[in-house]
Amino acid sequence: MIREQAPGKLFIAGEYAVVEPGEPSVLVAVDRHITVEVEPADTRGSISSDQYGRAPLLWTRDDGVVVLDQDHAPYDYVLSALGAVEQLAAARGIPPLFCDIRISSQLDDVSGRKFGLGSSAAVTVATVRALDRLYGLELTPMQLFKLALIATVRVSPAASGGDVAASAFGGWIAYSAPDRAWVRSEAETQGVAALLDQDWPALSVHRLPAPTGLRLLVGWTGQPASTERLVGSVQHRKPAGESRYREFVDDSRAAVEQLVDALQRRDAAGTLHAIRLARTALGDLARHAGLQIETPALTALCEIATAAGAAAKSSGAGGGDCGIVLAPPEADIHRMLTEWELNDIRHLDLKVYDVQGAIREQ
Repeated sequence: MIREQAPGKLFIAGEYAVVEPGEPSVLVAVDRHITVEVEPADTRGSISSDQYGRAPLLWTRDDGVVVLDQDHAPYDYVLSALGAVEQLAAARGIPPLFCDIRISSQLDDVSGRKFGLGSSAAVTVATVRALDRLYGLELTPMQLFKLALIATVRVSPAASGGDVAASAFGGWIAYSAPDRAWVRSEAETQGVAALLDQDWPALSVHRLPAPTGLRLLVGWTGQPASTERLVGSVQHRKPAGESRYREFVDDSRAAVEQLVDALQRRDAAGTLHAIRLARTALGDLARHAGLQIETPALTALCEIATAAGAAAKSSGAGGGDCGIVLAPPEADIHRMLTEWELNDIRHLDLKVYDVQGAIREQ
């Protein structure tokens, strides 16, 4: 049996703007994982998960295409990863294999509500990792990331891939997305194998140092939100307010660039200032787009943290889910956590999940 994991993620800055090719963002991987176990099978495979509490689903092939015996959307990313890996294996002359796939997750609470830590990306990366070993492909970290991103955008064309990068590489990373329409087109016309070793226009991913003298804390409002719906709403409204949207993208870029610079210079004050700028940019976007990115619960989370002497903002698409806090040593963390509890905000005991090894940058 093959067993692989991939961590969840949190956006630190750059949400929404990162869907535009080349626009920067900062993310971290966190120490909660999705685990994928793969075991060879004979005439058909299965997929099972403790997330959904159902019996294993059987899959087979129809004219070379992997299909489930019945439609089941939660497994779309697993099937897409399976299809992408099999395309690569076929290009290398490796015959297709059946296998049983078992999935377990630490990215939900006991009731099954998602924490907003990027479970779709994590299950895609973990599945690609496990199948890489099953097929003996020996993918480099960058090839694995690219293959997982190809699988992701086949399911969700607008996905930035930032969560995929965090799950694939770990630690603190700076990320700019490639043109995903180009990725999908090239994967279909050239094939997956040819695409993996090419430079992808606008893609950039590199490691960042962790902030010096600042503590990262995470609060969860218990209100799971749909990233795809919220990001899609912004994209849908974009043509009607192009100038204001461009202002947001420019403001987001400025905040992320200041954040990256401050992290690299180990400037704690500059890091806090950049987080506040990023929150302001998201607030402006929400007002102009008529969306609730920062819910009342997230506003309470951020304001309580600010009053305690820290910097805070929503993380990811907002609409609920998580907020992140960077706190200097003098911040009153005990007061903040006490007031969070009084406001039904749950402190998630998360740490940054780091891995060793350089990223071959693009």
